[in-house]
Amino acid sequence: MSPTYDAIIIGAGHNGLVTAAYLARARRRVLVLERRELVGGCAVTEELWPGFKVSTASYVNSLFRPEIIRDLELKRHGFEMLPRSPSSFTPFPDGRYLLMGPDKEMTHREVAKFSPRDAAALPAYEAMLERIAGFLEPTLVQTPPNPWSMAPGNLLALLKLGLAFKKLGTDGQKAIEILTGAANPILDRWFESEEVKATIATDAIIGAFATPSMPGTAYVLFHHVMGECNGVRGVWGYVRGGMGGLSNAIASAAREQGAEIRVNAAVARILVRDGQAVGVALADGTEIRAAKVISCLDANVTFLRLMDSKELPAEFVQSVQHLDYASGSCKVNLALSEVPDFSCLRGNTPGPQHRGTIHLCPTREYIEKAFDRAKYGYISDNPIIEATIPSSLDNTVAPPGQHVMSMFTQYFPYRLAPDAGTLEENKKRYAERCIDIMTEYAPNFRSSVINYQVLAPRDLEERYGLTGGNIMQGTMSLSSLSFMRPVPGYADYRTPIRGLYLCGAATHPGGGVMGACGYNAAREILRD
Repeated sequence: MSPTYDAIIIGAGHNGLVTAAYLARARRRVLVLERRELVGGCAVTEELWPGFKVSTASYVNSLFRPEIIRDLELKRHGFEMLPRSPSSFTPFPDGRYLLMGPDKEMTHREVAKFSPRDAAALPAYEAMLERIAGFLEPTLVQTPPNPWSMAPGNLLALLKLGLAFKKLGTDGQKAIEILTGAANPILDRWFESEEVKATIATDAIIGAFATPSMPGTAYVLFHHVMGECNGVRGVWGYVRGGMGGLSNAIASAAREQGAEIRVNAAVARILVRDGQAVGVALADGTEIRAAKVISCLDANVTFLRLMDSKELPAEFVQSVQHLDYASGSCKVNLALSEVPDFSCLRGNTPGPQHRGTIHLCPTREYIEKAFDRAKYGYISDNPIIEATIPSSLDNTVAPPGQHVMSMFTQYFPYRLAPDAGTLEENKKRYAERCIDIMTEYAPNFRSSVINYQVLAPRDLEERYGLTGGNIMQGTMSLSSLSFMRPVPGYADYRTPIRGLYLCGAATHPGGGVMGACGYNAAREILRD
């Protein structure tokens, strides 16, 4: 039977949609199959309550690649970024607060309240990160070279990488530390104020089941300083209409080029014949043939759930079985009647304290104690909270005068201890504790809560297909980055099955709403 499509893409996450758009642009017949009722994967907008449009999973954007925005003309398809300034607000229990953002003078004044020395050090710290970003960012849209291959193309790519690294000079050692080390030693070297260090440290643990004292968190920290918003480096923003606005724009661009996208179309099995992917079988039994099959799902789901492991090399299966999907992330989405009126910076209408990320994490010791509970299977007594209020800049996501808030929190273990109680009991207790903590800083907060939704790691797994609830489709530690992602020898988006590819965050360069995984995968698929 001849294939019906040139390519079938499993999952309409933003990376899958990017791959679809580029393949369709190259005049390939493309079908995208999405299990849920809407496209976007984790980058979606859902109306949880009448008039309240919530970015239920991912919630801010900066990392999405500018070349994709240009190539696919996403602005013409409705994509619009709303830059945030200030970008962060941290209230402290003693009544002080810290604002930080792209306004250098404002940030200098704010940091100087806690340490004049830190205010003087911050520009040099940011300049160091930018120099290292100058080396690493180009690799995000490149296929990682295979250090075990003697192919001329691989050797040339390795040589170019080595020469680029050599140009870093003394920053080379700092780059290695960022790629391999813990965040704490770096922060301790640059800053003296615990308030400044704690505010920055929260970015080192986003999506990681780790603390800033643990190796690998320096890269997670660095991962969050890359990117841009409307051409301005290091600035994060909201997508107008919620994160689904980005996914819908990519889907529109893909459809314009001829791609077909079906929702409510769950794939049950990848069809393989004689070591070659030939199509997929849907949950309703329908079989669809294609010359190429591309999975936007993580490696565990793709190879261990949608395929018979006997079709794969035993060593490869073993590598996939040992991938780390540990997670302690819990998303709490809320509908509010008004914005929080913080005791340290009053105001019940949107102001600078509401536009950026609200960090509720006074010290790094606070993080360590929160993690101590979770590593034994118990929810944190005092979760780390990063809250955002997109309606402070976007009037399309909530009814007039009302607001939506996203709380990205840690730590909520994937596996609860036997005596911890049920999942639903823990979700209720955890969310109420998060509301209590916010109310300690903003006394009006509890009374402003109209409704809320809790997505624990098991909910993230069930709803978005994220193994273990890991938002990065696998840990972002050195052993799982670049030519090691998802497993050594298969970082070129290909798999042991001919005609079967990966295009999601399980591949290089990993998690975050970047689109780079889908962009790189499309290039390799077209090359084949």
